[in-house]
Amino acid sequence: MNTRQIQLHSRPEGLPTQHNFQLNKHTLPSIKTGEFLVKNLWMSVDPYMRGRMMDRKSYIPPFQIGEALEGGAIGEVIESQHPDFPVGCKVSSMLGWREHFISQGQDMTRLPEVDINPSHFLGALGMPGMTAWTGLNHIAALQKGETLFVSAAAGAVGSIACQLGQLMGANVIASVGSDEKAQHLKSLGIKHVINYKTCDDLNRALAQAAPEGIDVYFENVGGEHLFAALNNMKDHGRIAVCGMIAQYNDKVPTPGPSNLTQIIAKKLKVEGFIVFEHWAHYPEFTALMSQWLAKGDITAEQTVYNGLEQAPDAFLGLFEGKNKGKMLVKLSD
Repeated sequence: MNTRQIQLHSRPEGLPTQHNFQLNKHTLPSIKTGEFLVKNLWMSVDPYMRGRMMDRKSYIPPFQIGEALEGGAIGEVIESQHPDFPVGCKVSSMLGWREHFISQGQDMTRLPEVDINPSHFLGALGMPGMTAWTGLNHIAALQKGETLFVSAAAGAVGSIACQLGQLMGANVIASVGSDEKAQHLKSLGIKHVINYKTCDDLNRALAQAAPEGIDVYFENVGGEHLFAALNNMKDHGRIAVCGMIAQYNDKVPTPGPSNLTQIIAKKLKVEGFIVFEHWAHYPEFTALMSQWLAKGDITAEQTVYNGLEQAPDAFLGLFEGKNKGKMLVKLSD
């Protein structure tokens, strides 16, 4: 059958552009015994994918020029000669950026038959939600009554981290890049929201929002956010480092904040983490998150682009702050 996929056309220097992507037609053979054909319904775009566009050693192999990109996807089995994956079942995979693929079942997860939009398994019930939950519980050990600061707080991970912080009884302070995003978070009950693009001084704004200091910082941005957080951390505070999107497109390495000595003076714990190393806790997380979503304790905001050809625009939009919540591409009904 004929299908389409998006390949890495060239490695970006600085911020990626449309020229780094190429939409190609692709022919798949007929399935064989033990195989099944998947039609992707949804795919995810995530900031970490920018790192995979660089030819360097990291925790995950780089994308190769001329090959289809990869990422989280939810699909439906439309043909099958595999007993464990019958026609009609939904599967989660890392084979996004394409409309169809053939599998023998390796690295496929069959989704439970629950009354919830399967797209949530790429967001609140997927890697972003799991990242927020892991960072707060297993990395920072957030406690009731503590003050939590979250950067990129309207994004896929940050918005869930803010809401989880509230459920855990923390005083949540959020940083966003627009008044619209600030109003959205306030509608979710987040009382202290800073628009870092319009405030005169992020360091001073954070000090005003947390006059007694910050216990936990959920780091998604880096740069001036890390500088301001370090200045306002309490003694023995904890920083869970999930990402540093402000630096992903730098052509040369950005110098570190000038106040790193605060880590020593305040006896801070700073720990980076990759959520896949904590995936043994995923069943516990999904049981909890499913309940929170059903009860309305967590709101899973999504920004949706339509069609595979829109996937590069969706990805580039992450670095322009165009997403509220999880950025997704809908490939099919």
